[in-house]
Amino acid sequence: MKHLRTIMACFALCVVVIAAASCAKKADKDPTSEALSAAESWLAIVDRGDYETSWDQSAELFRNAVTRDGWGQSLVMARQPLGALVSRTMKSADFATTLPGAPDGEYVVIQFTTSFANKESAVETVTPMKDPDGTWRVSGYFIR
Repeated sequence: MKHLRTIMACFALCVVVIAAASCAKKADKDPTSEALSAAESWLAIVDRGDYETSWDQSAELFRNAVTRDGWGQSLVMARQPLGALVSRTMKSADFATTLPGAPDGEYVVIQFTTSFANKESAVETVTPMKDPDGTWRVSGYFIR
């Protein structure tokens, strides 16, 4: 009987350890997937031509570097000639804590292979960063 209690106690301890490890894994979210989600949501705003909202939802670093009007004008010049989005596929996503010309922080540099109505093949680079409030927001955008 004593042996059975020992086995049951070990079993209960194993269940608690497995449950705790599972909860810890869920709490430790993958920064790349969070950043990708933020980038895709932000790109959807840009794709529909709502440039002011894309500025509003960008990282603090981004908003401090360019005015809302300046951003809107830049996107009109860069995106409108390309036409409507046809397709976008993630090519790569790389986590970094340092980037040239940017303060140290948490960044994910994401590249998309993108096709537009007037440009069959382009590469979009979107760089979300973790803002001081812990939210991933886009801090950089470039089309090549």
